[in-house]
Amino acid sequence: MDIFERMGKHEHEQLVFWSEPEFGYKGIIAIHDTTLGPALGGTRFMNYASDEDAIVDALRLSRGMSYKAAVAGLNLGGGKSVIIGDNKTRNREMIFRAHGRAVESLGGRYITAEDVGTSPDDMEFVLMETDHVTGIMGRSGDPSPVTAWGVFMGIRAAAMHRWGSDDLSGKTVAVQGLGHVGYYLCQYLHEAGAELIVTDIDEERIQLVVDDFGATRVGVDDIYTVEAEIYAPCALGAVINDDTLPSFNFEIICGAANNQLARTHHGPAVHERGILYGPDYVVNAGGLINVYGELNGWSPERGKRKAEEIYGTCLEIFELAEEENIPTAEAADRIAVQRVRNVRHLDRSFV
Repeated sequence: MDIFERMGKHEHEQLVFWSEPEFGYKGIIAIHDTTLGPALGGTRFMNYASDEDAIVDALRLSRGMSYKAAVAGLNLGGGKSVIIGDNKTRNREMIFRAHGRAVESLGGRYITAEDVGTSPDDMEFVLMETDHVTGIMGRSGDPSPVTAWGVFMGIRAAAMHRWGSDDLSGKTVAVQGLGHVGYYLCQYLHEAGAELIVTDIDEERIQLVVDDFGATRVGVDDIYTVEAEIYAPCALGAVINDDTLPSFNFEIICGAANNQLARTHHGPAVHERGILYGPDYVVNAGGLINVYGELNGWSPERGKRKAEEIYGTCLEIFELAEEENIPTAEAADRIAVQRVRNVRHLDRSFV
């Protein structure tokens, strides 16, 4: 694996390796771009098949964070860190204190938070070694309502672009994944008068949404073939793939899940099908906005107002995609890259 070639492909600034074998810590921190501000991104704790897989994941995810912050209009760069190991281990303190030392070594160029396989409790251990960590208990709180609110704004913007009105009353939305974000999204959609078709691997979550919002339940695999105007994936990624796409009867795809497009070619494939896609890293930016608010001492109300800007951002992306006849995912990337380039002319990189 040519690491510098990998970094150069998408102009990553820095890749840090940190090892403390006595504690079982093997960590990688990727910083993509700090033009807009310090790189921010969560810490994943996973058993990767290889060190190369871990490096590729950190590089890919850090670039995604740069784009997410840029499109959301936040003064943050993109970063991500991964810890290689068993995230079910109970001996976590020394692993995450070691990770905190790795983060501290960067002097504020990178700020971490929880992610897959980590929790606010783990971030408390990181905090023992560095102040460059967010998502601490008792600070910004649960980001799920803000994340869901941003997705709701994205759905309304998609409706406006597709139908000339963002009124969702009478529209049917298929929601896949009913965790915290999915539940709050169902609440907002229900209050807006939408009809809900829902699924999840957890029967209790399904029953809660059925009881609270009068949703119709379907099987996990049946969600791809239901008759609905809008599909909101809020669980795992890669749900837009060669197997599912031919079954879609949706006019809009807009949800909270990360990396919804299984492969690069699925963006153009959705575009060719005439389905309006709300790029995931744009519409689910409410979580990042919530963290940014914590860093800057915002009130919850200010964070929610900032998430409402996702509506206008989505309209800008949809209009650019239509004018250029390109997939919306490509339009979103263009806007993100352009903002970084514009700011680069105004100021130096964060140090």
